[in-house]
Amino acid sequence: MTSQVPGVLFVCVKNGGKSQMAGALMRHAAGTAVRVFTAGTAPGTSLNTQSVESLTELGIDLGTEHPKPITHEVLDQVDLIITLGKEAVVDPVEGIQIRQWDTDEPSLRGIKGMERMRLIRDDIKTKVQQLLIELTKTV
Repeated sequence: MTSQVPGVLFVCVKNGGKSQMAGALMRHAAGTAVRVFTAGTAPGTSLNTQSVESLTELGIDLGTEHPKPITHEVLDQVDLIITLGKEAVVDPVEGIQIRQWDTDEPSLRGIKGMERMRLIRDDIKTKVQQLLIELTKTV
């Protein structure tokens, strides 16, 4: 990472669900050890209600978060971009690593509603915890 405090940008298409969950889970786990941002490649107009509810179950509040686009101001503050899902595609940015996370999609197994959202949340949480270890390990 290029700065003392690593910066990560979580991106999904609408920035209303998966990227917001990843950002909130990272903020909750990392505190000030990681600068966390979220954005969408085609931002929607609101947060996914079930995503918000699934985080509330863990005691995590999204506060004033809302869907937003990727900006140069954010890109200037991050070392890593994580895209969630195959639909979110971010063009390469010099000096910033881009990784794709394929997240669990329980609906493919017939699982819907809050059960689906909890499984997605828990899958993202596991990935966030692994990333946090990577970003904060000292040499």
